[in-house]
Amino acid sequence: MRWPLPIRARLVGLPEPVLDRPETCGEVVPGVHRVGFRMILVVRMLHLLDGTYELFRAHYGRKDTVIGVNGMDLRATLGIIESTLALLREPGVTHLAASFDTVIESFRNDMFAGYKSSVGMEEELLGQFPIAEQALEAIGVVVWRNIEFEADDTLAAAAVKWADDVDRVVIVSPDKDMMQTVVGDRIVTFARREQKMYDEAAVVEKFGIHPESIPDYLALVGDTADGVPGLPGWGAKSAAKVLAVFPRLEMIPAAEDEWGLELRGASRLAETLRDRIDEAFLYRELTTLRLDASIAESLSDLEWRGVPETEFRAFCDTWGLDADAINVHRWS
Repeated sequence: MRWPLPIRARLVGLPEPVLDRPETCGEVVPGVHRVGFRMILVVRMLHLLDGTYELFRAHYGRKDTVIGVNGMDLRATLGIIESTLALLREPGVTHLAASFDTVIESFRNDMFAGYKSSVGMEEELLGQFPIAEQALEAIGVVVWRNIEFEADDTLAAAAVKWADDVDRVVIVSPDKDMMQTVVGDRIVTFARREQKMYDEAAVVEKFGIHPESIPDYLALVGDTADGVPGLPGWGAKSAAKVLAVFPRLEMIPAAEDEWGLELRGASRLAETLRDRIDEAFLYRELTTLRLDASIAESLSDLEWRGVPETEFRAFCDTWGLDADAINVHRWS
């Protein structure tokens, strides 16, 4: 089991953290008595952006057309620039990175033929992934490009990597599978359209289960966004009711009379689970986020220092966007 119980045990209940920046102050400040100390950078919140979702949202949410080079419609790229700058204007957004599905396919497609792929995606949208990645780098945001893994895997890995270095990690994504990373109010998700923050209590309120059971829940009910079918007959209510008592698939008794639950159709559900338990375990593996995605940056690398004007204008010139029409509130 890759996730999440050992990590949750490590993260819950730790004292308020800070990030040590190993810079020794060499000079004496007048009026201050000092024997020797280190500068300490206090990072209150780390924001991790689901770039793939934001690009889809910009593409389908904007009704205008933004013509760039060679007649290409760049409304998704312009949209993600504007929405990310808007996020960076929010109070407390000081450290930010974005993760993209640089290619839609991942190792999960080798595990299950029905898993989501780029087949059928609009070419106009698919072609903007590398441009959008360049766009966020041009506004000074760290970008993670994912080939073998998915964007969500790197977001989860980053959240765990820095959870004890900040007061709170905010994963900016509405995806259900990201909620498995939630730990108390230390790691949370944020759905921008709903303006809804999901800490552990909110996950329990929404799904009736704790975050560590989210992969098991998705294995039973399916996840249409990722092409995971789930098991026939299992729905949100039945899965939540069973997993609230037996949080992992292997903990669910084979015989429904051992469940101790009043559940309509329990006999049929138990039979389906017995007959298709191998499928359920596969679906759970598909929906379990990997924490071994490689991240080269340090936390200080994710501090946003403003838009680098030269790089930003060069990007806009390359792709035919009007740099002066974009509301940049802070230059580096």
